[in-house]
Amino acid sequence: MKTVFVKSFYVIGTAIRTSNEPGQAEKDIPGLWSRFLSGGLIEKIPNRINNDVYCVYTDYEKDHTKPYTTILGCKVSKLDNIPEGFIGKSISGGNCSVFTATGKIPEGVVFHEWVKIWNSGISRAYTADFEVYSEKAQNPDKAVIDIFVAVK
Repeated sequence: MKTVFVKSFYVIGTAIRTSNEPGQAEKDIPGLWSRFLSGGLIEKIPNRINNDVYCVYTDYEKDHTKPYTTILGCKVSKLDNIPEGFIGKSISGGNCSVFTATGKIPEGVVFHEWVKIWNSGISRAYTADFEVYSEKAQNPDKAVIDIFVAVK
């Protein structure tokens, strides 16, 4: 794990309000992914900087044990054209601890990395955390996904 400063950025995507209550996020977030991928939503996002997919966790009610919003989308250059059914969000910059999930996406490699994060004792800010699904994540059996966790 390393700590980096992340500049503020914009994201446009589709969102769901969920929580880590038993079974809730495990149902909601895969459903969000399914709608995003099967609906070809990435192609409908205007002003995309690239095709990296961002999974952003934000609007925390308190901490990771309470409800939060998950946005699945792309980093964009501006928020002046948000298509119907999408959400645009400005993500504040700040210090982030970076974790890397490596392995098989279908076997829950990202979730297992989050369990490590939740148990790590780092001083989280609970502003916005995000995963980046870049070209390194294209092979679901040998994926590399960076997870940025906002810290105080």
